[in-house]
Parts: sequence; structure tokens; C-alpha cells
Amino acid sequence: MRELVKMFDYTRMIVLLSLTAGLYTSLLILFKAFVIIPGYTEIRPGSVIPVVCSLFFGPAAAWGAAFGNLIGDFFGMLGVSSIFGMAGNFLYGYIPYRIWLQGKDQSLNLRSGRNLVRYFIAAITASMACVISIAWGLDLLGMVPFVVFSNIALINNLLATLILGPILILLLTPRVQAWGLLYRRIMKDSVKPSPRLLHYLGFALIWGGGLTAIITANLHAFIGPTMIDHPIALHIAGQAISIHLGITPGTLLMIVGCLLI
Repeated sequence: MRELVKMFDYTRMIVLLSLTAGLYTSLLILFKAFVIIPGYTEIRPGSVIPVVCSLFFGPAAAWGAAFGNLIGDFFGMLGVSSIFGMAGNFLYGYIPYRIWLQGKDQSLNLRSGRNLVRYFIAAITASMACVISIAWGLDLLGMVPFVVFSNIALINNLLATLILGPILILLLTPRVQAWGLLYRRIMKDSVKPSPRLLHYLGFALIWGGGLTAIITANLHAFIGPTMIDHPIALHIAGQAISIHLGITPGTLLMIVGCLLI
């Protein structure tokens, strides 16, 4: 994770951060009128940007996605929930390149069946981590039920990343390489993969924790309230919050996993 700080030593990485944020913000604003959950989410073909830019620009995409989403929130959704939006989108831009680093083939040749599968795994993992962390925050604040936001936003993200992502990477990779904008070329040895055992442990925690949270929330919504998802109501600094015992452990395990990959 040290590259997240180290990247600010490289002027080109800061430029790529700004580029990612600008592209993401522009597409988010463009589709603001196509609302799904008023005040919280809309149709987002721009969701493909953090994943694609992550594979190109590495840590710059993580920061760019976080700030891009925050800037987008100024156009209709800015509030306390924007903190969780930044965190979730940071993970959205962070996870794909960390997963890609573990492969022997570091090229972005998605004509290879193996690399295409790797892309799908990275995109789905990042989408799940992003959506769950935001959904947990919205549920905590009593704004949108976890199950509503997570189900809709996950499908929304996956449609963009799984359909548009491979096309954009195939089209843009030769140009990004020719312009010398790949993060590994810029930062060289400053970006290193996690030890393999820690990476696999982190990957397992992301999926185990994420699926636990989603399944528990859906069981609670469609079967009925259970003790496993019993809410604890608290008041902190005048803000009423509700911690659901079912989704919270899974979400926390997922976050730990993101720190390990």
C-alpha cells in the first residue's frame, strides 16, 4: 500500500490522478438525470472508469476515483454519505491493479482468455467491495437499506465494467503504452505485490465477508427479520445510527481483506 503515498513523488502520477477524477466526474454528471435511487445513485456507465484506469494508472486511479466521486456529489448528492462514497470508490480504483499485480503476465492483452478471466475477477471483486462499503454506510446512517442499495448498485456497476471495460482496454492499451502512462513504467519498483499468502488471504476475506453481508441482508429482506441481523440503535454526536449485526462483521472482514491484497 506504500505506493498510495509514494505516487505523490511523481508529477505524472498526480496528472493521472487528475485525469481519472476528471473523466469519472464528467461521466457521473452527464448521467445524473437518470436516477435509480433519488439522491443516492443513478445509471452509471462511468463506473467503468475506476476499473480501467486502475489497470492503467494504478494508485492514481484509487485517489482519482475517490475525489471524482466526491466532486460528482456536489451536483446533487453531497452529504455525510459522501464520506462512504469516497471510501468505496477508493477501493473501486485500488483493488483491480492490486489483483493484477499477482499475475505472471502483467500485460493488458485481453485477447488472452486467461487475462480476460482475470479482468472479470478483478472487476467483480472491486465492484463488490465498493458497493458493500457504501451500502453499509448508508444503512448505518438510516438513509437507504443495505439490501436496496447493494443489489441495485452492484448490478449497475457490473453492467458497465464487464461490458464496456474490455472494449476500452483493448482500444486504449496501445495508446497508453505509447504515451508512457502505465503506472509501472512511471513508478518502476515503487509498486510491489503483497506476499502471495497474504494476498490470497485478503482475497478470501473480501469474498467471504462480502458474500456474507449480501446474503444476510437479502435473507433479512426477503425471508424476514432474524436474530443474526438484529440492529443496535445508537446516538453519536446527535446522529442516530443503526448497526446491523448481520452485515457488519462481513463488511469489516471485507475491509481487512482489502488491506491485505
